[in-house]
Amino acid sequence: MLNLKFIQDNPELVIGKLQKKNFDASEIVGKITELYQQKNKLQVQAEQAKAEMNKISAEVGNLMRQGKKDEAETAKTRTSEIKESIKQFDLDFAAIEEKVYELQVQLPNLPHDSVPVGKGAADNEIVKSAGEMPVLEENALPHWELAAKYNLIDFELGVKLTGAGFPVYRGKGAQLQRALINFFLAEASKAGYEEIQPPLMVNEASGFGTGQLPDKEGQMYHATIDNLYLIPTAEVPVTNIYRDTIVKSEDFPLRHCAYTHCFRREAASFGAHVRG
Repeated sequence: MLNLKFIQDNPELVIGKLQKKNFDASEIVGKITELYQQKNKLQVQAEQAKAEMNKISAEVGNLMRQGKKDEAETAKTRTSEIKESIKQFDLDFAAIEEKVYELQVQLPNLPHDSVPVGKGAADNEIVKSAGEMPVLEENALPHWELAAKYNLIDFELGVKLTGAGFPVYRGKGAQLQRALINFFLAEASKAGYEEIQPPLMVNEASGFGTGQLPDKEGQMYHATIDNLYLIPTAEVPVTNIYRDTIVKSEDFPLRHCAYTHCFRREAASFGAHVRG
C-alpha cells in the first residue's frame, strides 16, 4: 500500500505512474489531498482550543483564591465547552482518517520505471527468452480435447457436481495431478523452501494484506456467515504470515512453498477464451 506522505509529497508522480496501469488516480489523490488539508485546519483549531483550555484552567485557581467565585464558575463552564469541542475534533480526525484509508487502499502499487506503457499483450516487452518454441504438427489436438480423449479431465461432470470452472480429474489425470504436486513440492524443499500447508480461508485483514480487498471481492468466494474468503492462491495466506511483522534483514531471504486449491471467479470472459 502506498505511503500517505509519499502520496502527498508526490501526487503527480503517483498519478503519472499509475497511468501505465491504465488507472486514473487523479480523483483519489485529489480527495486524499483535500481531506488532509481539512485535517490540518482542524489540527490548528484543536491546538488553539487546547491552549485556551490550559490557560483558563490555570486562571480558575487564581480566581478562586481571589474570591471571584462567579468568574471562576464562568471559566469552568467555558472549560467544559472547550473539552466538548476537543472531543468533536477527535471524532472528526477519526472520520477523516477512515475516509483517507478507504481511498488509500484503492490505489495500486506503482509500476517500476522499466514497465512500458500498454493496454494488451501486444504491448508487452520481451526481456528474455530461452529454449525453442515447440512446433506442433498439423491437426494437433488442444489440451481440452486430449483430456476428453484419454478421460483425464471431465468438464461436464464438474458442471453437474458444482458448476463451470470446477473440473473433475479422473484416472491417470488425477494421478498426474497428484504426481506433479508431490514432484514440485519435493523439488522446492530440496532447493531450501519451507513447505507450508495453510488454511483455505482467510479473514478480511489477510485479504487487505495482499490486495485482494477492497476492490477484487467480486472475484472471490465469500463465506458470509463467518466473513471469511476462500483463497484465490496460496500466496495470500503464505504472504500474510508476515503481516504486521517486522522481519530482520539478517533473516532474509524467506523461502516458502505451498500447494492449495485456488478459488476464484474468472474476470470477464478471459477463462472462456483460453479454456483454462
